[in-house]
Amino acid sequence: MRGTRVANALKEAWKAGRQTVNGWLSIPSAFSAELMAGLGFDSLTVDLQHGVQDYMSAVECFQGMQRHGPVPMARLPWNEPGIAGKLLDAGAMGLICPMVNTKEQAEAFVSACRYPPAGTRSNGPVRAGIYGEVGRYFYTANDDILCLPMIETREAVANLDAILDVPGVDGIYIGPTDLAISHGYLPPVMEREDKEMLDLYEKLIRACQDKGKFIGLHAITGAYVKRMHAMGFNYATMGSDLNAMISGARAQLAALKG
Repeated sequence: MRGTRVANALKEAWKAGRQTVNGWLSIPSAFSAELMAGLGFDSLTVDLQHGVQDYMSAVECFQGMQRHGPVPMARLPWNEPGIAGKLLDAGAMGLICPMVNTKEQAEAFVSACRYPPAGTRSNGPVRAGIYGEVGRYFYTANDDILCLPMIETREAVANLDAILDVPGVDGIYIGPTDLAISHGYLPPVMEREDKEMLDLYEKLIRACQDKGKFIGLHAITGAYVKRMHAMGFNYATMGSDLNAMISGARAQLAALKG
């Protein structure tokens, strides 16, 4: 008899209409991941693109957060199947892929995350079996693993319907700075207030809702995450371990000097 399934809590929350908050791990430390995991985030994403994380530090972060229960996620450094498979084998329950601009790129991303016949992922969940007995994992991973391509360019927006129609794409993740740069809005501020960009967010939300897909974005502050939830985003990232450390220290130094 196959083992007990441990389903993806993010998928369950979004399907139930509950919005979630994601934390971001840029610091390559199991200890900081453990501290972040105890704060109440629904998920934590290890950033292998712009953070200073690598594969081994990602594994350590997954280990650090495990007992506290946030869904373990990772952002890929790029759309490449080797590191995608390794991060899933290490226990990631979902992947965010940067700079997905076309249907073909979305198909390649999904293929790397799905076992045959739905994809080309190689079987060997060396650590992922922790989230459900290894023999059972093969039968449930294709349903449980989140595939979230990032929409960050004009090209991606133009191809949005085709990207969302790719089987296995669960939703999208908005990269605000690159998306704004692509549309000519500078400087690259994370929390946009430009009417044109907010109108674009609403367009992307409606497209995802029409196709039954989830949508999230990167933010910094709790106040902005709350606004984005009210706008219709299913999930949003509230800063990172690095942001929190810098802003906390800066605020205390300002209080000292003031």
